[in-house]
Amino acid sequence: MKYDVIIIGGSYAGLSAAMSLGRTIRKVLVIDEDKPCNQQTPHSHNFLTQDGSTPAAIAALGREQVLKYPTVAIQEGRAIGVKGTDGNFEVSTAAGEQFYAGKLIFATGIKDIMPGIPGFSDCWGISVIHCPYCHGYEYKTQQTGILINSDMVADFAGMIRNLTDKLTVFTDGIALISKENQQRLGKMDVKIDERKIEQILHNNGNIGKLVFKDGTFMLDALYARLPFEQHCSIPETLGCNFTDMGFIQVNDLQKTSVAGVFAAGDNVTPFRSVAAAVAAGSKAGAAVNHELVAEKVW
Repeated sequence: MKYDVIIIGGSYAGLSAAMSLGRTIRKVLVIDEDKPCNQQTPHSHNFLTQDGSTPAAIAALGREQVLKYPTVAIQEGRAIGVKGTDGNFEVSTAAGEQFYAGKLIFATGIKDIMPGIPGFSDCWGISVIHCPYCHGYEYKTQQTGILINSDMVADFAGMIRNLTDKLTVFTDGIALISKENQQRLGKMDVKIDERKIEQILHNNGNIGKLVFKDGTFMLDALYARLPFEQHCSIPETLGCNFTDMGFIQVNDLQKTSVAGVFAAGDNVTPFRSVAAAVAAGSKAGAAVNHELVAEKVW
């Protein structure tokens, strides 16, 4: 069987794209290995109608609703390769299966690269957080830190300072922040702590304190902007262009530089949220359908 579209990645962007396509009666296969980057996160916020729901609950409801459309199927597994060109793609999985489609959507997300600080990964998505819109309100007025050692910290601190006046920047080593931006932080009454972090003490992912060689620092939440890599290497293998930041380059309709290949979600933008992923997936699905209509020989 040849599908109209194969969607690689079945989280929020992928499911949203599948719904758009299912509602236009397109034959769609979603290939998903069920490893979302926010699987540790206890609650999702800033998503209208779903504020406070667990990410798993949102994804489960999404699957249930998408599978009500009879032309949409979900295949558990990991896509490992793609051959072919626009109109004739062959997708291979780790289980040795092959599936065929005219168009592809990559909704594969990114993989955060954790620092080697004991306790950090245990707290990631719980009390070590990346987005003030997704998680900041829950930590308003509390003792908060930012783990960034670059000039981007000044603008970011301004957003967090609006949520709490108990804010410290931790550079985990000698500060690489310009004097100008250090002065900006000072005007916001934000201190800079250059000590190396040896450990994060926590209770089931909830930070209690940072541990240094010469003492500790009581803390409730720690913002961090981490380096990342693409969760899936196939777009690069296909020849998709990437931005300087390492995201898949897409146009306003989520189309990549490779004909017939689209992408949506965290793999294309630094604006990471469930709401943004759902919106991008919906747009990608509609754009793919529009392209299929334009190519139709009646």
